[in-house]
Amino acid sequence: MTDRIIVLYIDDEDNNLNSFKASLRKEFKVVTAQSAAEGLQIAAEQELHVVIADIRMPGMDGIEFFEKLMKINPEAVRILLTGYSDIASVIDAINRGQVYRFIDKPWNIETVKNAIINAGDIYFTRRELRVKNERLEKINSEMNQFVYTLSHELRGPLMSISGVSKLAKLESKDPNVLEYFDMIDLAMHKLDEYIFKMLDFYRSTKLENKVTEIEFADLVKQQIDNLASRWDLSEIDLRVDVAQNQPFYSDDSKLRVILGNLLNNACQFQKDYSDSKQVRIRIVVEEDQALISIADNGVGIEEKYRADVFNLFQRATQKSVGSGLGLYMVKEAVYQLGGKILLESEVDLGTTVQVTLPSLKPSEPVKTSV
Repeated sequence: MTDRIIVLYIDDEDNNLNSFKASLRKEFKVVTAQSAAEGLQIAAEQELHVVIADIRMPGMDGIEFFEKLMKINPEAVRILLTGYSDIASVIDAINRGQVYRFIDKPWNIETVKNAIINAGDIYFTRRELRVKNERLEKINSEMNQFVYTLSHELRGPLMSISGVSKLAKLESKDPNVLEYFDMIDLAMHKLDEYIFKMLDFYRSTKLENKVTEIEFADLVKQQIDNLASRWDLSEIDLRVDVAQNQPFYSDDSKLRVILGNLLNNACQFQKDYSDSKQVRIRIVVEEDQALISIADNGVGIEEKYRADVFNLFQRATQKSVGSGLGLYMVKEAVYQLGGKILLESEVDLGTTVQVTLPSLKPSEPVKTSV
């Protein structure tokens, strides 16, 4: 430990104060006070790591002193000296003064020394944790700003380029030039899609749950419409079966991440040579949970990839040219909603993903599954 522990010792007897300081001044920086009032004044003026007080002092006892000390210097670790056995006082000290440890009087110097060292470790560990928490809060704030920039500052120029490209294609008759603009449009589409993926990634892994009532039929339709705006679904027999006769509560944005990515995979990884492409969506809402199943008859996933398909940047098939974020985001969103996910797949037969999610309440903490 690089920091020298600063100890405040309070006792109304001069002999005890002098003995304490003489015995421990080499190992610690010792500050003494002869009354609780003097101790509070010292605590208000300087940093203290450990505070030791006698339970019986004139004017203000040790329990009252620690209770007031918590308002002035809550970080200091508190140790109470007691010369008599009184369980009621012990309980009172724990409840009111949040005392770390009790030491019987007359105290043994080695016992006191070990208690101070342990208390100092607690103080510095807490301080380090507090600094790290403040750092994490700063990083989280910066991440929020980054997501805002990603959503607005990057997509804005992309939309401008797309608009200019469309105007240029209307004015140009040269097939070679039109082909170049088609390549530009394709590249912009891929970049825009990747930005959406990154935003979904942030929503599914970083944001706290915002619980609202869910209408699965509307939610699925929105995801299918969104998918149809980006992919040609005319060759896919896509069927939806939603059985919801009661309210269900969850995080809308995380459900969109789950349904959107699973639907995208089911439609994207169809067999090119097949004349019978199928995707089946079935959702059953029960009293306290929702059962979601999305099945396709596409290319399937080879056995060697199945164990890792939910890992970050892991592609499920050789055909995949995606980012490797989709199934990872699905897994994280399901986990944060306290649900479970199961994937079954066979090459050339298709893939079925089953998700079970509990119905949440706005004030209910999520119990994540292992």
